[in-house]
Amino acid sequence: MPRPNLEVADIFRAHGPAYRRENASHLNLPQLKVMSAIENCRSAALGGHVAACTKCDHQHIAYNSCRNRHCPKCQGATAKDWMQARMDDLLSVEYFHVVFTLPTPIADIAYQNKAAVYGLLFKASAQTLLTIAADPTHLGARIGMTSVLHTWGSAMTHHPHVHVVVPGGGMSPDGKRWISCRPGFFLPVKVLSRLFRRLFLEGLMRLHKASKLRFFSNLSGLTDPDTFATHLAPLRKTEWVVYAKRPFGGPEQVLAYLSRYTHRVAISNHRLVSADTDTVAFRWKDYRIKRGDRMKIMRLPTGEFIRRFLTHVLPSGFHRIRHAGFLANSIRRDRIAMIRRLLDSAPEPDQMAQDDPLTSADDEDQPQPCPKCGGPMRVIETFLRSQSPKSRAPPWEDTA
Repeated sequence: MPRPNLEVADIFRAHGPAYRRENASHLNLPQLKVMSAIENCRSAALGGHVAACTKCDHQHIAYNSCRNRHCPKCQGATAKDWMQARMDDLLSVEYFHVVFTLPTPIADIAYQNKAAVYGLLFKASAQTLLTIAADPTHLGARIGMTSVLHTWGSAMTHHPHVHVVVPGGGMSPDGKRWISCRPGFFLPVKVLSRLFRRLFLEGLMRLHKASKLRFFSNLSGLTDPDTFATHLAPLRKTEWVVYAKRPFGGPEQVLAYLSRYTHRVAISNHRLVSADTDTVAFRWKDYRIKRGDRMKIMRLPTGEFIRRFLTHVLPSGFHRIRHAGFLANSIRRDRIAMIRRLLDSAPEPDQMAQDDPLTSADDEDQPQPCPKCGGPMRVIETFLRSQSPKSRAPPWEDTA
């Protein structure tokens, strides 16, 4: 896949300084750090190295990556490392994909209370799955799951939801056998939806009572307990969206799925179409269209594009990938070994070595052959932030 001609970094470099001046009172420190990281990513500001071909005289300079988790260019290598660590967790069972979405009135509260409400979204969705799966009338088993938070829709609007990947079964209460779910069916979504709604609203009320929620602007009235309760009352009667997708075909499909979702950001560079002094155009998928071509081109004022992107900056230290049940970090290794004995199976083969779904044009940290003759390149100099390389033997080529 060729490197995109237009990147989010280009937009931030051209318009970021003006945006910061005009919106200084509305930007928080994590957002400012993300803007700075993306603007400096793979530029001289972060330092880099000079590589020279061992066969011809060609040299080129490669600048360091910012490694920020919101940067569209820096997720390939991070995702690859994370996926390699997850290889040992795969089981020879059917896998399911369940999505829990917050209603719009709750999403508005979440935007003003990201850490508290996003954390509750993880907790309530996991507890819902664990509770219903443990019920003998449904599965009667202790399950495990990996949850990934996304806060955006295709148009970069605020749309918080979690994608949950769940093995199709679990351990019996006594831990002596594996209980499989019915082929092609995990748990009833209507039952999941109603328990999720109750658990989430109860948790939200507890957060409010403990004064852990803050409100401003058009939501400032929700500080009052009675007003807050009245605001939530209609949500107790509506159907919340819980969607169970078709099961994956096998562990290799789980890897391919996770590689796309775990380290995704609000928009990839490859979706950008054009940018000028006033607008940014990008591709988006219109899910309201049931049939036909859903892909559209959206044009936004540059300031609105930047605002939407920054909407999805997470609080510092907040983990957007979490594990629960028998995949919880503290017990995962022992539980996976136990389940494999129950399933009488060995660890899954290294699918990454056969078909790496994470290969990306944005991952340039791997050694690259000489672009002139194809020969091997070797590093002849490294330089620190804001330094200039001393190696200037022609012919010279800069790579961002």
